[in-house]
Amino acid sequence: QVQLVESGGGLVQPGGSLRLSCAASGTIIQIARVTWYRQAPGNEREFVASINRARTTNYADSVEGRFAISRDDPKMTVYLQMDNLQIEDTGVYLCYMEYGGVDWWGQGTQVTVST
Repeated sequence: QVQLVESGGGLVQPGGSLRLSCAASGTIIQIARVTWYRQAPGNEREFVASINRARTTNYADSVEGRFAISRDDPKMTVYLQMDNLQIEDTGVYLCYMEYGGVDWWGQGTQVTVST
């Protein structure tokens, strides 16, 4: 069993910043490729960013240049630094990792960008 726990969400004004964390625990030796997704009410889940073991990163066009994904392998944690947040960034942010042939998801953390 693997657990992924997200944290760091909250309410922020447009232009503000948040840093999300995704901490892995359980029967796991090393975190693999980790992906952040987000889902806004009424919308489908969408890709935000990913990072693999080689620290190769990928970003959705909508967040490129504003978000930065990083990882701390000894802490088995992946971070998503979000700067210059916009109202359209509002949603539940979830982290995902495939490990041992199983898809693992966290419970999500709410990010609300509002005036």
